[in-house]
Amino acid sequence: MRRILMTGALCALMFTPSLAHAQIENYTFDKEHTQIFFTVNHLGFSNSTGSFQTFDGGFTFDRGEPQKSKVELTIPTDSLEMNDDKWNEHLKGKDFFNVTAFPTMTFKSTKIDVTGENTANITGDLTLLGVTHPVTLAATLNKADKHPFGDKYMAGFSATASLKRSEFGMDYGLPMVGDDVKIHIEVEGIREDTGNAGTANK
Repeated sequence: MRRILMTGALCALMFTPSLAHAQIENYTFDKEHTQIFFTVNHLGFSNSTGSFQTFDGGFTFDRGEPQKSKVELTIPTDSLEMNDDKWNEHLKGKDFFNVTAFPTMTFKSTKIDVTGENTANITGDLTLLGVTHPVTLAATLNKADKHPFGDKYMAGFSATASLKRSEFGMDYGLPMVGDDVKIHIEVEGIREDTGNAGTANK
């Protein structure tokens, strides 16, 4: 049996199907084991890395037609963390994320392209600073299995993407502060075991 793709926030997920008929499975993020990072060049000296500490959303997997699977993610921009109070204050201000005027950023998947046995590209609409542009996540399934210390069925994957912040109107500091932003996401999802989906992979 070959593996097929499943989307996850920001991102994608794949499973080995054990049933021939279609099923829809719902997943929520295991927030303790999910991280969202971003990296941008700082004055040519370093590639500074920050993260978002809070997020909400989930994803569904259509086992019969995986290309119809969906993911939605909402990130409170005020949850940005640079491990420095001055950096946090500046990036949350009007020059960058302007968290007072735009308290959230969102990602909604629109397309899934399987690229390999355990890989896929997930394209979705990213809305930041009130501007929406497509962003594609290159995702890799790490593992999908029953949790070794419980009854939950888990799935974990990694995803990367890149974007130009100027396309969203965030142009402060260019070109000294880089325009290209790299995104790195590590996700663990917990399946909601309801109905037939609860026994699909056991």
